[in-house]
Amino acid sequence: MRHFVDAQAALSFMVQQASYIEAEVYRIRYPDIQYPNLIPIDTAGGDWVKSKTFFSMDRAGHADWFHHLGSDMPLADIERSKYEVGIEMAGIGYRYSLEEVGQAMMIPNFALTTERADAARRAAEEFLDNLALRGDTVKAMFGLINNPVVTSVTAIADGTGSSSLWSTKTDDQIIRDINVTALTPIFANSLQVENANTILVSPDRYAMLATKKVQYNVMSVLEWINRYNSYTALNGAPLTIRAVRGLETAGAGGTQRMIAYTNDPGVLKFHLPMPHRFLPVWQTGPLVFDIPGIMRSGGLEIRRPNAMRYVDGI
Repeated sequence: MRHFVDAQAALSFMVQQASYIEAEVYRIRYPDIQYPNLIPIDTAGGDWVKSKTFFSMDRAGHADWFHHLGSDMPLADIERSKYEVGIEMAGIGYRYSLEEVGQAMMIPNFALTTERADAARRAAEEFLDNLALRGDTVKAMFGLINNPVVTSVTAIADGTGSSSLWSTKTDDQIIRDINVTALTPIFANSLQVENANTILVSPDRYAMLATKKVQYNVMSVLEWINRYNSYTALNGAPLTIRAVRGLETAGAGGTQRMIAYTNDPGVLKFHLPMPHRFLPVWQTGPLVFDIPGIMRSGGLEIRRPNAMRYVDGI
């Protein structure tokens, strides 16, 4: 007896399978996707919000001596600035044909595999990771490692042959680049308001910190910096130092870049009002079933640039 699967039965089967596949795929974690651990993610505002508006506020004025008959009372004031971030849509889904669905339906208790949905989900995460870190020229967005609002300086060129590269520097000079060139200016230039709690370097430079020993000490430079840095000295909390792909050529002239910043939603956030999701199954042709996947993001927003600093040429 011939077995024929019509499109309506296949569609019903696909709907059931898609629910199972989606649940399975969203349980999978992607350990090498970097942005969730580096940037606070803001999913507020609703799935279809067109833009997000926020206000930044700065205070001015200080108390001073005042005579009881005087009329020149010192006054405090605030300055508010309004900003708006547009939200854009991106998508990635997957597809099955009637032949594939029909063959699956012929096998009792058989489930369609999750590989295609997993590939779509992975592609979505890679897209968001790249958007958060590098931005997107089509949408005029900038990322964590290349944002023009962040102050960028070059490491001191006092290594061998007047080089700024860490490979030519002593342990003391590398420690100085982190503490004095990267961390301290953030604190000093913000009138002691901002205090960066995170350092990002490339995997290569991280390995250098982890293996290079401090002179006359058993500790590595990485261990030394974790223990003796301006952030820990002021707050008593550990400094976070992470290796991040993409910093190898992010600096001026394609050089290595180090980033110091405060990992806090008041400083920066990645707008993702609609994380990637799969939509209902859609029959797009006589023998084709698509499962669309969409996401909506406004990219990275840096609210307090003076809480960040780039150091290039390391």
